[in-house]
Amino acid sequence: MEIRKIVPKDNKTMKDIIQASILEHGAPKIGTAYSDASTQAMYEYYQKPRRTYYVLEVDGVVLGGAGVAPLDNYKGNVSELQKMYFKPEARGKGYGKKMMQVCLKRAVQLGFESIYLETMDNMYEAQGLYKNVGFTLLKQPLGDTGHFSCPVQMLKTF
Repeated sequence: MEIRKIVPKDNKTMKDIIQASILEHGAPKIGTAYSDASTQAMYEYYQKPRRTYYVLEVDGVVLGGAGVAPLDNYKGNVSELQKMYFKPEARGKGYGKKMMQVCLKRAVQLGFESIYLETMDNMYEAQGLYKNVGFTLLKQPLGDTGHFSCPVQMLKTF
């Protein structure tokens, strides 16, 4: 298992993983990462300042990823955990926790004071992981990510 930074050849694979996972969980295409412009060009999007995206590779096969970037349309020094999705065969093996640790460490390195996320209400395993590493539920969204179909918002302060 290797966690590494995204490279251009990962774009299609990550787009496919993200979109398949969203559909698997019955989430809408609109108002989620499914339709984000950045999902179409992940590598390029994460080359901008204070952004990093990682992919999880096992035996040469990309099985998922997650990234960190400034929270859109928010004035504070808050990062966002973005596009953390894995293929079904990668779930339940501790990869998500390892990926989360890498992303949290990177957010601190980039100088953020906290990290925010949005998710679907039926992504129970993901929510459990987020709570396990110190995220707490919020009553309303921060910023404006365009993910109006994601009803669960969480925050972790460093």
